[in-house]
Amino acid sequence: MAIAYLNGTFLPLDEARISPLDRGFLFADGVYEVAAVIDGRLVDSASHLARLERSADALGIRLPVTLAQIEAVQRELVARNSMTEGLVYLQLTRGAEAGRDFLAAPDIEPTLFLFVADKPILDVPAVRTGIAVATMIDLRWARRDIKSVGLLAQVLAKQAARDAGAQEAWMVEDGFVTEGASSTAFIVTDEGIVTRPYSQAVLAGCTGAALTALAQESGIAVVHRPFTVAEALAAREAFIASASTLCQSVVRIDGQMIGDGTPGPVAMRLRALYIAFARATAI
Repeated sequence: MAIAYLNGTFLPLDEARISPLDRGFLFADGVYEVAAVIDGRLVDSASHLARLERSADALGIRLPVTLAQIEAVQRELVARNSMTEGLVYLQLTRGAEAGRDFLAAPDIEPTLFLFVADKPILDVPAVRTGIAVATMIDLRWARRDIKSVGLLAQVLAKQAARDAGAQEAWMVEDGFVTEGASSTAFIVTDEGIVTRPYSQAVLAGCTGAALTALAQESGIAVVHRPFTVAEALAAREAFIASASTLCQSVVRIDGQMIGDGTPGPVAMRLRALYIAFARATAI
């Protein structure tokens, strides 16, 4: 039986109950994090917890426990669920109160909910075949640096990508790729690895940041600048990064083959470097 955590209590997931008046449900007034688990240990935990704190601070949501306590809960969930590989999902909302009002009471108690999901991460067929992405207009709000639970635009983008025969969507604004619906976007050109700099226009990807650091340490140039869809189509390689995919080659964009249509050497090298980093630093 899957075990979850809700507001200080470990309990069976199917017994977890959150009020219908919770502001996460009524207003999408909350933030979330997803951390990978490899070999039964949390990957890049400090980076994910720091981003959680930044997102919560940006919305003025109080953390009900310390980051160290949250990390301890995550590790306990991994242990209680006998997980070796998968994801830990965390959601923090402003909380629930009587009635529905845009302005929350100043003493509202936050809701903290965590659960785990078994998921293959290391040995998946897409590593060998690569994935396809479809581009579409970025319909999201302006504060994309906040990891908000308001994900409707991403849901619609994922659905449109699936309908186009793709596994991920790349969001486009003013002709430039912002990021994937649930990932950071990269291309490989004569300059090296090109990826958009972090700002309010994109989420600061934890896995993407680790990958760029590993690339630079291994002598691969990294250029932080926006890139267009046309540049991506002409690139030597393309890839995405996220906690659930690590580093994943993109072999088609809008149906057009990238490079020779197979996972490229830069992305595959970075994936190997990241897995080594994850195993060496996981807790």
